[in-house]
Amino acid sequence: MKDVIKVSTVAFNAKWGDKEANLNRILGYIEVAASEGAKLVVFPEMGLTGYDDEEEKPKAEKMQMKLAELVPGPSSLAVAEITKKYGIYAVFGMPERDEEDPEIIYNSACVCGPDGVIGAYRKIHLPYPEPHWATRGTKPMIIDTEWGPFGVGICYDTYCFQELMRYYAAKGCRLYINCTALAKCHGIALGSTTLEAGCITNQIYIVSSNLAGKDLYNVFWGGASILGPSTNFWEAEYFAGYPFTDPKAIQNKMYTATIDLALATREKFEPNSLINGATDYRPAIYKEMMEDLLKDPKFQKTEF
Repeated sequence: MKDVIKVSTVAFNAKWGDKEANLNRILGYIEVAASEGAKLVVFPEMGLTGYDDEEEKPKAEKMQMKLAELVPGPSSLAVAEITKKYGIYAVFGMPERDEEDPEIIYNSACVCGPDGVIGAYRKIHLPYPEPHWATRGTKPMIIDTEWGPFGVGICYDTYCFQELMRYYAAKGCRLYINCTALAKCHGIALGSTTLEAGCITNQIYIVSSNLAGKDLYNVFWGGASILGPSTNFWEAEYFAGYPFTDPKAIQNKMYTATIDLALATREKFEPNSLINGATDYRPAIYKEMMEDLLKDPKFQKTEF
């Protein structure tokens, strides 16, 4: 398994509702990232179409509904053609149409790689206003690469539900991909604080890509970044890009860095000789806690 990898992330000003223009720019960034030696490039949540919801419109008339695609579908196949050509992984956000029920749409992160379309991660946790058009996903997604497994999450999954990143870290992931659409209306602490905390508590690298600038209504922070474990104990280091609230973060720009995944140590998930070879991480206890929570009816409903 390889340790050292060059990765890119894009602070991307998506043109709301203009899928063709956004796809053309995504393809261009992938080609340039590959020319710079990157083996992974990440784009924001809903980067293919733009994010904002027209709340007054019924679901059938919403932009997300009209522009949704299957995976594989036209956009993912176009991206896959480039990723196969250059031997690179690319992850981009899009509205995904369910393969069995075309009325069901997911907020998804499509993953393509050297062998073509890999699949899509469907966002598990949906904040307001996404339930107006999207259905919640139910499964994590791990990508198998030469550098080991990579985990995928989207925005609210990352900032407010640490279970997902922790699961990926426990499964051996040394890198977490965060496609996000974090707007200025969400305040200054939600994004950077939780990314840094996730990096520190899971000893994992994070490649995060955010929308940048004006969408339809909202202004998004930008703040694409590559961060990971610091050589200073229990600190996070920015290897490229900016925290969300940095004044420079809003620029539409690609950031690239070479990172050493060997520094994503796995101590809490490995046998500890001081406790008879058990791990510090204790899923059996957490399972009991979760089963106790499931006795409460409010946690038993899983679908809309």
